[in-house]
Amino acid sequence: MKRKENPRVVVIGGGTGMPVLLRGLKDLPIHLTALVTVADDGGSTGKIRKDMHIPAPGDIRNVIAALSDVEPILLDLFQHRFQTGNGLSGHSMGNLLLAAMTSVTGDFYTGIKEISRVLNVKGDVYPISNENLTLHASMDDGTIVSGESNIPLANKKIERVFLSPEHIKPMPHAVEAIKKADLIVISPGSLYTSIMPNLIIPGIDLALKQTQGKVVYVCNIMTQLGETTGYSAADHVQAIYDHIGTGTLDSIIVHSEPIEKPMLREYEKEGADPVVCDVDRLKTMELEVIKGDIVDHSQQAVRHDTKKISSLLYSMLEREGK
Repeated sequence: MKRKENPRVVVIGGGTGMPVLLRGLKDLPIHLTALVTVADDGGSTGKIRKDMHIPAPGDIRNVIAALSDVEPILLDLFQHRFQTGNGLSGHSMGNLLLAAMTSVTGDFYTGIKEISRVLNVKGDVYPISNENLTLHASMDDGTIVSGESNIPLANKKIERVFLSPEHIKPMPHAVEAIKKADLIVISPGSLYTSIMPNLIIPGIDLALKQTQGKVVYVCNIMTQLGETTGYSAADHVQAIYDHIGTGTLDSIIVHSEPIEKPMLREYEKEGADPVVCDVDRLKTMELEVIKGDIVDHSQQAVRHDTKKISSLLYSMLEREGK
């Protein structure tokens, strides 16, 4: 009798939101693949990109850490950031290891694969592209801001984002993973600087339209100053549609419960507010709307609850008979 394969789940994203999702998914009976942005250009990542002309390692490092199954001390070493040292200050050990392994193997993806093997990573980790990319934003006043880290700092309304150089190619593994997936999850994260750089790569948008798997977007809980000020849940979806076309999403997971007032006051100081769950408008977009309390109330900041989200996503697979 042929053994039934585990359902294939692909998570697309970057930033701080993606590892939260992955930590909850990695122990489920699924075949997990993470497709990670390489457009970051700040801090240690930016220095390494400039010096070695390789794709950004920072988000990849955090995803590897989230999916690894090793002794805590080894993980602490991988995530360690040097505070002092001429030339070392500010660098993360994991970023340096990824850069070194890229140099040893001659290829960024091969370097990721070898580091993943050493750290016993559960699932597959692919950069969305093997190229050194730069993100640009066209603002509503006609100006162009270049560099992922600079875009939110401009504090202007973003019309669209785009990448250079021209004719970027996605990782073939990434396209294949999307096409074969039973469930594709677009993770929460900075909409224009962590999520969109993945979706706008030529070939990724087409794969999302061609896949037979369900595509679900886990919406941000709070708005972000300089990126999504005043955005509702439907505004997040519309921004995605404006970049890669309508009909690319099947479902959206949204937080629908009030945020505690002391926490709200802290976020108001940063110019952030809860993302309004405008269900009626979302339904006019022909989206399945999955509402619930998806906040981790044990955290000091507003964060998605990894167990709640992973449970919701797995229930979607069960409902589809996967």
